[in-house]
Amino acid sequence: AEVFFEEAFDTEAWESRWVHSTWKGGNGPASKFEWSAGEWFADEKVQMGIRTADNMHYHSISAKLQEPFSNRGKDLVMQFSVKHEANEFSFCGGGYIKLLPSSFDQEKFGGDTPYLIMFGPDVCGYDIARIHLIFTWRGQNLLRKPDIPLEYDEKNEYTHLYTLVLHPDSTYAVYLDGKEKSSGSLHESWDFPNKTMDDPADRKPADWVEAQKIDNPDKSKPADWVDEQRIRDPTATVPEGWDVEEDGVWEAPMITNPKYKGAWFPEQIDNPAYKGAWKPRQLENPDYEAEVYLFEDIGGVGFELWTVNNGSIFDNILITDSHAHAKEVGEKLKKVFEKEKAAKKTWEKAKNKDTSSGMDDEGIEDDDEDDDTETINLDDPREEL
Repeated sequence: AEVFFEEAFDTEAWESRWVHSTWKGGNGPASKFEWSAGEWFADEKVQMGIRTADNMHYHSISAKLQEPFSNRGKDLVMQFSVKHEANEFSFCGGGYIKLLPSSFDQEKFGGDTPYLIMFGPDVCGYDIARIHLIFTWRGQNLLRKPDIPLEYDEKNEYTHLYTLVLHPDSTYAVYLDGKEKSSGSLHESWDFPNKTMDDPADRKPADWVEAQKIDNPDKSKPADWVDEQRIRDPTATVPEGWDVEEDGVWEAPMITNPKYKGAWFPEQIDNPAYKGAWKPRQLENPDYEAEVYLFEDIGGVGFELWTVNNGSIFDNILITDSHAHAKEVGEKLKKVFEKEKAAKKTWEKAKNKDTSSGMDDEGIEDDDEDDDTETINLDDPREEL
C-alpha cells in the first residue's frame, strides 16, 4: 500500500501541518478548530482530533500533501472519522472532508475554493441525514442522485468511520464503520456524460401507445348499481304546523343511502396496443469519458464547514491506494470506538448528568441527616412551593 497522506492529530505538532483559513461566508464569522478528544472518550490519546469550537461559525482548515499525486490506474481510498459529540435533538452540522488540488491559497480556503471531491456526513435536524459524495467535473459540482441516506442509529453522538473507494473502472463504494452503504458505477448515479445520448432528431411516433392498461370495453356499470351516497329520508314526514308561506318548501333530511355500493370503476385489462415506454434512438456521446474516476493533481485535504452546533471532532485521515490497508487501520480504530458508550456513561455520572444519581423517584435529593425540614428540588418543575 502507498499512503499519500495520514493524520492522527496525536501530538501538538499537527498545527505545523495545518493552516487555518480566515474565510467566512454570508451566515456568520470565522472560527478556528481546537485540539481535543471531546468531553468524553474511550482513549484520549488515540481520540485527539480537531474540534469545531463555536456555534454559528465557519470553520475552515487545510493541509497540503508532501507531494501531489495522480490516481491514474489505481484505487483511490479516502478515510476519516467524525464524532458529532453535540448530536442531540435538532443538531445541525456538516462533517465532510474535501480532497483538493495542489494549487490553492490555504489562508483563504473556503466555500468558493475549487475542490475535487467532497465526502462525509451531512446532518441537520430531522430532515437532512445523508452521506455527501460530490465530484467536481468540468467546473460543475455533481451530487449523487439519490442521496446516500443515514439511518437513525448512524447519526448519533459517537465516532463513526467513513471510507470512500474509487476504482479505475469508474466504480465506487462507500463504507460506514466498515459496512458498505453504497456502490456502483459513477456514470449511473452522477451526471457524468453517458456513453450514449438521445438522438435530438428522433421523435415519438404519433400512433405510439404508452397506456399499459385500458377500461374493459365489454364491461359496463350494472343497471342496479347505486352510487348515490346520500338520499332524502323516505320515512320522514312534514312536521306538524309547518307553514309553507312562512317556513318555505319542506324537504326531508338527508341520510346515508343503505343501498350505496360505492363509486363504480370499470375493470382494467391489458392494452393489446401497448408498445412500452418510448425511448429515443441512441447515438454515441462525443462528451463521454470512461475514466471519470481520475484526478491527475491531488495535493491537499481540508474541512470547510458552516457549523450551527459546535463540538464535532475530525480525526484519522487517510489517503491511500489500498482498501485493504484502510480496513486494517479501521478495524483497530473500531475497537476503541466500541468503548465510547461506556465512556460517555462514566462521564455523565461524574458530571452528575445521570438523572437517577442521588434522586429518589420524586426528583428529591436524598438527605442522610435526620432533619425534619422537607427538602424541595427547586429545579424540578413538578414541585410546587
